Amino acid sequence: MAITMTDAAAERVKSFLDNRGKGIGLRVGIKTTGCSGLAYVLEFVDELTEGDETFEHNGVNVIVDAKSLVYIDGTELDFVKEGLNEGFKFINPNQSGECGCGESFTV
Repeated sequence: MAITMTDAAAERVKSFLDNRGKGIGLRVGIKTTGCSGLAYVLEFVDELTEGDETFEHNGVNVIVDAKSLVYIDGTELDFVKEGLNEGFKFINPNQSGECGCGESFTV
């Protein structure tokens, strides 16, 4: 089981953590919402909780809780710039569909 990130995503997360001045990594998780059922959640982590899995890339920790890992195992987190828009992109091999606006997904 693993969550990976591209170099671009790692650099962006590292920049956010540096600007924030604290934190041990980025939590990637899911929540039930939207028209397709699940949505990704990103938040900074200051301390690990029981059941967390940690994956490291270029000195950046990605932390995932056990419940979320079932749905996002094998996912790669990328940071992309498309025209004037920029943001994190999730490449999830478990995803079977997503809503029209791209805010939620199904596995």
